[in-house]
Amino acid sequence: MLIPGYLLRHQVTVEPYEGDSAVGPLYGDPVTVRCFLEEETRLVRAPDGREVTSSSTIYCRLDAVTAPPESKVTLPDGRETTVIAQIPHNGGGLPTPDHLEVQLV
Repeated sequence: MLIPGYLLRHQVTVEPYEGDSAVGPLYGDPVTVRCFLEEETRLVRAPDGREVTSSSTIYCRLDAVTAPPESKVTLPDGRETTVIAQIPHNGGGLPTPDHLEVQLV
């Protein structure tokens, strides 16, 4: 079951992190993503196990975007932030909305 479209009230722009170069980080082409943006500060765990403060979380469809850690995200108000982690939620066939949770710095 997909996350209902009426919940995807916001749009953000994601530039997927592709690695480092001699002059700094490399990012892929910007992708506009429909999502639900929750601006709430909370403590989350980064992929390397560190506890990190997240200022916002976006929820979108599982196939909407690939946003590895360190990807750049531009929020609707123009603020730029960085991906901490992306977590897919799949109900395993249960009638719950499957979605991607993207935690932001």
